[in-house]
Amino acid sequence: MKRAGLLFFLIALVSCTNNLQQDSDVLGAQALAERVLGRQAKHFTFEKLDGVEGDVFELSSEGREIVIKGTNSNSMAVGLNHYLRYHCNAVYSWFHYDEMELPKRLPKVEEPVRHQARVKDRFFLNYCTYGYTMPWWKWEEWEHFIDWMAMNGVNMALAITGQESIWYQVWTEMGLTDEEVRAYFCGPAHLPWHRMINLDRWNGPLPKAWLDGQEALQKQIVARERELGIRPVLPAFSGHVPAELTRIYPDAPIKELKPWEHFPEDCACSLLDPMSDLFAEIQKKFITKQTEIYGTDHIYGIDLFNEVTPPSWEPEYLGRVSRQVYESLKAADEEAVWLQMAWLFFYGKANWTPERIEAYLTSFPKENQILLDYHCENTEVWQQTDSFYGVPYIWNYLGNFGGNSHLTGSFRVIDERFENSLVNGGSNLCGIGCTLEAMDCNPYVFEYVLEKAWDLDIHRDVDAWIKAMADRRTGTVDENARQAWQHLLNTIYVDERPTGLRQQMLNFRPVFNDWAWTYNSPALDEDTANLRTALDLLLQAEGNGAAYDFDVTNIARQYLTNVFNAAFRDYEIAVKEGKRDVMAAKAELMLRILDDLEVITGTQAYFLAGKWIEDARSWGTTEEEELYYEREARNLITTWAGKAHQSLNDYARRTCNGLISSYYKPRWEKFFKDVAERMDAGKGFHIEQYEIYKDEITDFEMQWWQECIGEFISEPEGDSKAVVMEIIKNY
Repeated sequence: MKRAGLLFFLIALVSCTNNLQQDSDVLGAQALAERVLGRQAKHFTFEKLDGVEGDVFELSSEGREIVIKGTNSNSMAVGLNHYLRYHCNAVYSWFHYDEMELPKRLPKVEEPVRHQARVKDRFFLNYCTYGYTMPWWKWEEWEHFIDWMAMNGVNMALAITGQESIWYQVWTEMGLTDEEVRAYFCGPAHLPWHRMINLDRWNGPLPKAWLDGQEALQKQIVARERELGIRPVLPAFSGHVPAELTRIYPDAPIKELKPWEHFPEDCACSLLDPMSDLFAEIQKKFITKQTEIYGTDHIYGIDLFNEVTPPSWEPEYLGRVSRQVYESLKAADEEAVWLQMAWLFFYGKANWTPERIEAYLTSFPKENQILLDYHCENTEVWQQTDSFYGVPYIWNYLGNFGGNSHLTGSFRVIDERFENSLVNGGSNLCGIGCTLEAMDCNPYVFEYVLEKAWDLDIHRDVDAWIKAMADRRTGTVDENARQAWQHLLNTIYVDERPTGLRQQMLNFRPVFNDWAWTYNSPALDEDTANLRTALDLLLQAEGNGAAYDFDVTNIARQYLTNVFNAAFRDYEIAVKEGKRDVMAAKAELMLRILDDLEVITGTQAYFLAGKWIEDARSWGTTEEEELYYEREARNLITTWAGKAHQSLNDYARRTCNGLISSYYKPRWEKFFKDVAERMDAGKGFHIEQYEIYKDEITDFEMQWWQECIGEFISEPEGDSKAVVMEIIKNY
């Protein structure tokens, strides 16, 4: 009996071990369901679909159980999200603080559902997202977001957290000092531009505690992504080196690049010639150490010439340099695939001729590279490059620059362009994705893009898709809400106009004429009226839940910023005509709008500058570090740089509570006061030449981020709908 019992135990143990190995996808999906659904996860069963090609999910009901089958954990995650969207009218938000509301009794799947991915790769993220959205994230935010990515079918994501820790180890082992290395890095929010070979030393040195914390975080990130079928795209060596490396290798071919965006000389980057033996040596060191700590999925992001001029434009040189970089990757990892942005061909289109692009892309095997066609809603580079000469590429929607808070994104343009790409873009089109610079106030547009990766009928009928989305975001079927979203679809989310046409004048430094194209846009008045129509309809809806509250706040915010634009246009005309009473009335109106926007945006966590700052300070291990992180957080979303180099000032503008009252409003108050005083003093005021920001306002901006002026809330206050209804009746 004892032998029989032992034999049974061993058989059970082997069976259990095999099941664990076989069903790791199922276990990953089950764990995700428990995080997302809590106690209701017990009503879901996950099963593996074997012997099926591609990514497929199936939904069905067995009694009270919801059965989700998939070819892998990622497909099962998409199946779960599909059930939540189209059977429960539920929204699983990319904002980790939003709670999802589910029916008390889960609906049955009346007819079995089966869907397959139309493209192999579904990509997400942008280097800049790590600055404009993610620099202060802890595991709580990352865990939620990775679940969101998996549920939206993302199976390839940029994963560049924690690379500075690897570089710190590489550089110090090569002989650089602790101070030299940490000073070489930029501040946390500016690290993306350091990683893209644009900027060194700005707001450095990085605290050692930051490096250690980011390494620990990256280990969690890549482990969870792999568990959910998301392949992390890790960084590799691009040639970017500390200038001090010449102390150790005096004969190394290291060249200092021209300063980026008018930054000072001491922020310029140094580049090691990829043709050198030292380049391959450093590549090997970095890949080996990174693999030891984070593992690898053999996909590496390297961007050699992002917004940077190559040492030579000769096609022969461009071909040789790309070949050499690939060879260094292959020597470090035999299975290496090089992923890079095609943004350089869009940004530098005047110099990147077809001959140069072809030489650069075809000098090494096509199957060992992937390109991101970065900004397809604006320009599809595949159309200008013979479909990238056969190199695999991913069609991407960018959608947001700097975290700017304005309503933008055309569902119909996305639909038409991607469908055309599937037909005419070549067999090397391998995926779809999103390269957003920040997670912005239009989350549903990005969800639409990712849903187009699957063979759903509803995304080809944009009107039907919007109707279903309106039901989800309202939390119920309400005709007013459906009409509101249909109106927004037809009037606001209509095309990809130049981004400035829907941006907020209130976020810019006050100045006449320079931004006339923004607030004098012929579309402005139409947009304002249409926003009000949609807002009134949405307020009449019987909505509930986090998504509905966000939408009410978001559309009211956009409406009032448009009213501000119109008021400034009237103010400028009054100044030209010398009508002091009109000037005073319009200035008073604009300041009142700013006060009301402060209250409205204070009801939503997404629109709180105080949360951004509090999250930044939370990384500090000392009071000194907390202050360092706060200054860095303030710098990025306002001046971006310093007083002497202001080309990026207000680039990351956003209409946020706290930022409105402590930063934007004081600038406008100074502006209105100065204009009035100049006119009273008869100083020969000429509106065409007037720029106040050169002195007093610029000094105020520096003081705001360096001395940390202003008090902020970091938790939402008030009921969004009630607040909006009370305020909006005055406009």
